[in-house]
Amino acid sequence: MTAFGYVVAAGTALLMLPVATESGESSDFVTALFTATTSVCVTGLVVTDTAGHWSTFGELVILALVQIGGLGIMTLASLLGLLITRRIGLRMRLTAQAESKALGTGDMRRVLTGVALVSLTFETVTATVLTIRFATGYGYDIDSAAYHGVFHAITAFNNAGLALYPDSLTRFATDPWICVTVCLAVLAGGLGFPVWIELWRHSRGMLHRWSLHAKITLSTTALLLVLGTVAITTLEWNNPDTLGRFGVGGRLLTGFFHAVMPRSAGYNVLDVGEFRPGTLLVNDILMFIGGGSASTAGGIKVTTFALLAFVILTEIRGEPTVHVMGRKVPATAQRQALAVALLSVGTVMVATLFLLTTTPFGLDVVLFEVISAFGTVGLSTGITPHLSGPATVVLTLLMFLGRIGPITLASALALREHTRRYELPEERPIVG
Repeated sequence: MTAFGYVVAAGTALLMLPVATESGESSDFVTALFTATTSVCVTGLVVTDTAGHWSTFGELVILALVQIGGLGIMTLASLLGLLITRRIGLRMRLTAQAESKALGTGDMRRVLTGVALVSLTFETVTATVLTIRFATGYGYDIDSAAYHGVFHAITAFNNAGLALYPDSLTRFATDPWICVTVCLAVLAGGLGFPVWIELWRHSRGMLHRWSLHAKITLSTTALLLVLGTVAITTLEWNNPDTLGRFGVGGRLLTGFFHAVMPRSAGYNVLDVGEFRPGTLLVNDILMFIGGGSASTAGGIKVTTFALLAFVILTEIRGEPTVHVMGRKVPATAQRQALAVALLSVGTVMVATLFLLTTTPFGLDVVLFEVISAFGTVGLSTGITPHLSGPATVVLTLLMFLGRIGPITLASALALREHTRRYELPEERPIVG
């Protein structure tokens, strides 16, 4: 957490330099702080037009902060997961070594190398496709095409959602080369490093050898993607301000795109402010859940959500223990998931109440903005640039807590586990 704070501070100082803006004038502290935080926490919310306000130097600073934030978060989360695995004995494959080995320099080196390799591979492929498309389909010269391709590849894989256009990616709404490529990069970054290790090690289809974490992450991600696509496309199908202005193919493409983005990316090809209330609520749910653990995505994570769903299903069935895909889930993991979810709900509710009392905006857009910040998503109904100074600071804190909080909290809960020396008399309260 301290390291991320230092990076945010350094980024704020650089963005306050006159050379960082197009006008040559220094940005105010709140704008620089907000932009540095949204970049390091790979959120994507902005209070200024990225391309219009920041100079090339400023954009490169933002890009560096995004890369450091995304790569650092994946590394931090993976190392903490590796540490917890050795500490409490959870069988999650994070490296190619045997489960019984102790955490040592070799493990850390493999994790760091693996995270960097996964990141750079996906970013390079994405940048190549986007560069070719910008050059051949939109008449960009090779330098501009490469710059735009690399910028959006890095922000896409790291789920940052920052774009070099004032309307995000709206101008490419019906271009499958841009939309699908960005979506695939976002999904790749949102799965998490441990899952990619599983897929690499068992690339020959040995599904039974995948860890429970990989199975839950992949299956829940696929389910949420399908349900999100169906819900958003259905709710907005006849909305003339969103999907209604496209043909069938365009509606399906943009519906899929906007089902991917709430997972923590934050790009948009539609005006989010024109979404119907039901669509905003669907986005709220998807943003709060987020992506995979030890990934560039935010939210409470799909494994936390899935685990709580299995706990509820087990209780409904009246079974004494939680079994998932042929494995028994320990009670400690269940309690950690519950703690992360409830504390996250509490944080969102407190921030929402604060913004409701200090801004003139309604509940639906305020809640959307708060969850977008806490889930490090970056989608906005358009109210972020119009928030007061205190409200902007609250969103800044939410982005930082949302990115660092769930990882730190889950790890702290796991590492502080200890055995109770005695038990008190049991008494059952009334529930429900």
